[in-house]
Amino acid sequence: MGLRYLIGRLAIMLPVFFGVITIVFFMIRFAPGGPFDQERTVAPEVLKNLQAKYHMDESLPRQYLRYLGDLSRGDLGPSFKHANRTVNEIIAESLPVSAELGLISLVWALLIGITAGGLAAMKPNSLFDYIPMSISIFGICLPTFVIGPTLSLVFGLWLGWLPVAGWNSWQDRILPSITLGFAYAAYISRLTRGGLMEIRSQDFIRTARAKGLSEPKILVKHALRGGLLPVVSYLGPTLAGIITGALVTETIFNIPGLGRFFIESALNRDYTVVMGTTLLFFSLIFVCNFLVDIVYVILDPRVRYE
Repeated sequence: MGLRYLIGRLAIMLPVFFGVITIVFFMIRFAPGGPFDQERTVAPEVLKNLQAKYHMDESLPRQYLRYLGDLSRGDLGPSFKHANRTVNEIIAESLPVSAELGLISLVWALLIGITAGGLAAMKPNSLFDYIPMSISIFGICLPTFVIGPTLSLVFGLWLGWLPVAGWNSWQDRILPSITLGFAYAAYISRLTRGGLMEIRSQDFIRTARAKGLSEPKILVKHALRGGLLPVVSYLGPTLAGIITGALVTETIFNIPGLGRFFIESALNRDYTVVMGTTLLFFSLIFVCNFLVDIVYVILDPRVRYE
């Protein structure tokens, strides 16, 4: 994997990224409503000044070229709804919160998923297999907007063990991270089980058993590296998806992350915030998939990129 591969990946990434910018820019412009539509009618003079301030009195092609010029300098523009604040400032303030929530959710999802999948692969067709795999079905089927309110109702309101809103103490992280990571833990457990079951049938595993190695040692030392390849492939979209998936979770638990701003900006037609957050999400997807490609090559030396 050398310079040619890196250039090839970049050559694919740039046109896709440019296409995303173009599609999102014109889609939100053609959507009904605008950033200055309110229940109370705005005076024509005020509306004209607002449109001139944000260059919305220009033609769409000119607005598009202006946005590309600002974007090339790393300027995502001002927010239409948050006075005296830029999109760069909003992202810099809220992204760490979303990233922390996503990282905590991913860590516990990996720990639970790999452990449950490993136990199921070591003890196939037993309770260690049936119970976690049955629970994973619920994790895959139940959406976040069902799991979150249910956990809040049971552990927050009925039992009073955990807070159901805010982002101040470590207790505030528990319910949101479980809500966000539950489905990913379910997928990871099933992928781990499938990958390990396939590896366990290979000749080198039978050789290790013939040498008298215990099953846990075979699992950790020989099978785990190859058995986790499906999980590594899944982590590419997961790393980015777990942050974008935080949009619903942050709304449910009133977390001051990027998801709240994204939903508010979509409802209020805050064009620049919608553009900035969307481009950030797609950038995360590209970067995460690239990192996963590198890890995949490290784990599986048979893979070569020309």
